[in-house]
Amino acid sequence: MGDVDNKVKMVVEGLLLASAKPLTIANIANVFEEKERPDGKELRSIMEVISEECNDRGFELKEVASGYRFQVKQELSEWIGKLWEEKPPRYTRALLEILSLIAYKQPITRGDIEEVRGVSVSPNIIRTLIDREWVRVVGHRDVPGRPAMFATTKQFLDYFNLKSLQDLPPLSEIKELEKSAEEGDLSSELSQSRILEIPEEDDAATDENLTELEDETLAEEAAAELSKKPLDEILNMGMPAELEEDRILDEFFVSDQSEDADELGDNENDESLASDRTDSEIIEIEDASLQ
Repeated sequence: MGDVDNKVKMVVEGLLLASAKPLTIANIANVFEEKERPDGKELRSIMEVISEECNDRGFELKEVASGYRFQVKQELSEWIGKLWEEKPPRYTRALLEILSLIAYKQPITRGDIEEVRGVSVSPNIIRTLIDREWVRVVGHRDVPGRPAMFATTKQFLDYFNLKSLQDLPPLSEIKELEKSAEEGDLSSELSQSRILEIPEEDDAATDENLTELEDETLAEEAAAELSKKPLDEILNMGMPAELEEDRILDEFFVSDQSEDADELGDNENDESLASDRTDSEIIEIEDASLQ
């Protein structure tokens, strides 16, 4: 503290509080007159002192890509967020995946993103990232069609409290985080499945269910066997016992009547033959008497 000019320190704190955007060392130095302007080394020492003094306060001095700024500590966000009725915007999984690919693979084209994700990239997502000034076009690839190449901006780093792209977490850590998250989801699903209880059934109900299943199985087997038999036999098999007896009696009487009809026909033939024979005999007798 003794090596730091307290007046300069107060000016720096006032500048950081008044500024709507992060300030670089050059921005702060240009505020002072040339004869009293502190050099970069002194200003950095002042930043270190201010940062240490914020340890037991509700805000902190944070260095991001665009410079230094005061911001509320992350652990207080639960309470600070209650000051505003509007909820912070929620971003879709597709937007975050595209933003991550641009951050880790920049410069990258839309075709490269689609090749990695396996699905087409919505123009609305790219437009949203550009409107938020998180992504910008840095050039065009020298291939047919000259597709635009996208890269992140300082505003992207500022929003995520990053000083440079080197502060991004390694991809290996992200993969391990995703793997642990998937395992956590799986274990949660398994634990929930263990909670589910199968309703207990009494023996009578179980036996009844088994009997129904056996009856259904036997019915299916009988239907399969029935399909192999002739149609007449199938129709006769479907008759009740009483109808079957009536059918047999009807057939018997029909056959009996047919036999009686045959006998009647034979008798009529015999009578006709007898009558013919009698008439011939009478004629012969008359002829003999005339002689």
